[in-house]
Amino acid sequence: MKILYYDCFSGISGDMNLGALVDLGVDGEYLKKELAKLKLDSEFEIIISKGLKKGISGTKVDVILTQEEHHHEHTEDHTHNENESDEHHEHHHRNLYDIEAIINAADLSDNVKELSRNMFMQVAEAEAKVHGKPIEEVHFHEVGATDSIVDIVGAAIALDYLKADRILASPVQVGGGFVKCAHGLMPVPAPATAEILKGIPTRAGIVPFETTTPTGAAILPANVSQFTETTNFSVEKIGYGLGNRDLDIPNVLRVFWGQSEEHEETEEQYLLETNIDDMNPEYYSYAEELLFKAGALDVFKTPIIMKKGRPAVKLSVLTEQETLKEITDIIFKETTSLGLRKFKVEKIMLSREFLTVTTPYGEVRVKKSFYEGEPVKYKAEYEDCRRIAEEQNLAIAEIARAVDRAMETINE
Repeated sequence: MKILYYDCFSGISGDMNLGALVDLGVDGEYLKKELAKLKLDSEFEIIISKGLKKGISGTKVDVILTQEEHHHEHTEDHTHNENESDEHHEHHHRNLYDIEAIINAADLSDNVKELSRNMFMQVAEAEAKVHGKPIEEVHFHEVGATDSIVDIVGAAIALDYLKADRILASPVQVGGGFVKCAHGLMPVPAPATAEILKGIPTRAGIVPFETTTPTGAAILPANVSQFTETTNFSVEKIGYGLGNRDLDIPNVLRVFWGQSEEHEETEEQYLLETNIDDMNPEYYSYAEELLFKAGALDVFKTPIIMKKGRPAVKLSVLTEQETLKEITDIIFKETTSLGLRKFKVEKIMLSREFLTVTTPYGEVRVKKSFYEGEPVKYKAEYEDCRRIAEEQNLAIAEIARAVDRAMETINE
């Protein structure tokens, strides 16, 4: 199993992430070529260089804007913050839908597009929450700025290039002190960063500066499957992405690439259960939506018979430690439950890899699973099949059969 591990002892920013992944082995020219597909090359150029931070050699990736440049103070909304370059920044007032249109129109792989959209959604939802507006009403030049687009889409390109089976990360150092933004001085972590990192273990105060930016923060929840300080894998490569500021500690993002001999993944999770016999059945759907939105891994209902022959429903919710409190709050607030049972469970999962197959109807992502190192099953991504079926007015089963035929060709 191929493992990518983010060691965020000095935080994470968008350009540091690109530097670390290039230093790890992502082809810099390939990264530039793929980013050119955004058709924004007249707005920026990328400079990749080697350098040192506290004696540590690493890679620096600078996104140099070439249009409408003027100086802009770094803000908590802006993805290039105090930890990053003090370059000039342009003010494209793009919203989330403008950015999605740019991504969707680019000749990038479906996986890169999806990863990019997921990361931008992390930032967009945080900005909307901080500013108290629906996403569609938020026009934020910071997230729409060219350098932010390059950082996030570049991250998607690099992660797709590496094709890790699993991505892990350490607790995230956010720094300390205050950061200057459009609304004045804000405490670190800045509001958008704090919102994105909800439910993720963080550390603070190692230096009196902001060390994690919204763009850097957004990379983590969109891609990392587990936050842990335990690295149970054999390290093969180490990459360092250099920040701009000189700190008392090495201002670098360190990433590890390694192999795990485990063929199955094991995680500790929690199972919450409660028996309910007095709730309007229509309310379950609303409660389930809130539970999934809060991070529940699974929600299911089992019909049961309670004492005195009363029919009831056993509501079961699978969750991780980080979301346990929020899940518990929702159960007590949105159901008639007066108590619940909590079990620590061990979840064993097959190792997986994702690939994209070409069918006569278009590209479809496929999740392939392995047991003891051998492929045992695969499954076409439902959303891809549904989208193609709707666009081409086909039965979804025909798309699935086309995937089967494509997979048979690959496996021959």
